[in-house]
Amino acid sequence: MNEQNLEESRFEFLKGDKVLWMVILVISIFSIFPVYSASSNLEYIVNNGTTTGHVMKHMFFVVLGLAIMRIVGTVKYEYMGKLSSIMLGLMIILLIVTMFTGQTIDGASASRWLKIPGTPISFQPSSFAFLMLIIYLCRYLTKKITRERLPIENVMYIFGPILLVFVLVAKDNGSTALMILMVSVIVLIIGQLHWKYIAGFISASFVAIVLFLIIALNTNLIGGNRVHTWMSRIETFTSSKAKTADVDDESVKAKNYQVMQAKAAIVHGGITGMGPGKSALKQMLPQSASDFIFAVIVEEYGLIGAGFLISMYLIMIVRIVMIASKMPAFFGSLLVLSLGVMIFIQLAVNIAVAVNLIPVTGQPLPLISYGGTSMLVTYIQLGIILNISSRIQIYDEEGMGKKQSIVEINDIA
Repeated sequence: MNEQNLEESRFEFLKGDKVLWMVILVISIFSIFPVYSASSNLEYIVNNGTTTGHVMKHMFFVVLGLAIMRIVGTVKYEYMGKLSSIMLGLMIILLIVTMFTGQTIDGASASRWLKIPGTPISFQPSSFAFLMLIIYLCRYLTKKITRERLPIENVMYIFGPILLVFVLVAKDNGSTALMILMVSVIVLIIGQLHWKYIAGFISASFVAIVLFLIIALNTNLIGGNRVHTWMSRIETFTSSKAKTADVDDESVKAKNYQVMQAKAAIVHGGITGMGPGKSALKQMLPQSASDFIFAVIVEEYGLIGAGFLISMYLIMIVRIVMIASKMPAFFGSLLVLSLGVMIFIQLAVNIAVAVNLIPVTGQPLPLISYGGTSMLVTYIQLGIILNISSRIQIYDEEGMGKKQSIVEINDIA
């Protein structure tokens, strides 16, 4: 009995699903090596800081993220749901402030960062707004599961917040805005919203996006938008796929520079890779420490290293699905699946860009890419998932069945 208690005390810090904890720790520790290697690009090419400084900053965010993840695990996730509407409102206010006072960092062309007054710290409100929106949707869908919602309720309390966040984010971050729409629709489907409302929302969103593009491309009503940048990226992507493209055309080469360097790095890695820190193309690959870090990983660690990393991510996704399937509380299960979808889509988008399956988006690789805001948001997401996983045993001990009654659903949310 004493040995059992000793074993439990050893893992007391790792509250929640132990396998998921191990995967998170492995990926977090592994991230230090490619970031250290790729950040030399920032020092010698971009002339921004030092390699040691960048890796120390990354390690700080890893430790901070793990600490935040553990702290999040101590707070009842039901409280997060109840506070989500307030937090979402706060994030919307910050998005509005960012539109007028947002800053650029590290040579970025979009004003996505908001500086905390009196400090050198900047963050992206869009990442936190995305997270709060998903938590809010999960809670609202759970609370209103007792009856058929009126159309005006769906417009005001579901579609309104989604489109508002989308519009505020889209001006400076089109890829994140599209991900917000995509994940929100998936959450509505998982949350059992009637299909006719989902179809109507998708149709209305499509019309709104088309109108936004037409206005942005042909007028000056939406100042400072990045629509022309999006169109250029799509044009670059299609030209890189075109069989008839003249490979000797200098303009085509210039536009496809990022993609060409990423593909070259991946090919150069081969099966076993060049070895840690021995990437030959990281100095020529823009955003090698963030957006294109997967290409650096493949070059240095080869197909074997990339396969190991992808297997870690797959284990993470499988564990998330298992947690959601075992969770008897509807709100908890919906929230775990929704957060898992967020992580999976971000992962898939980053890798797809690196292998030239989709246009460049600027989405980081979860828990790997150099940067603070996105990494911390991912740790918060995983902290909530681990929090919910730790509650499964409690529900079982309380004798709650695999399916909840309507009364239990409303009480839990």
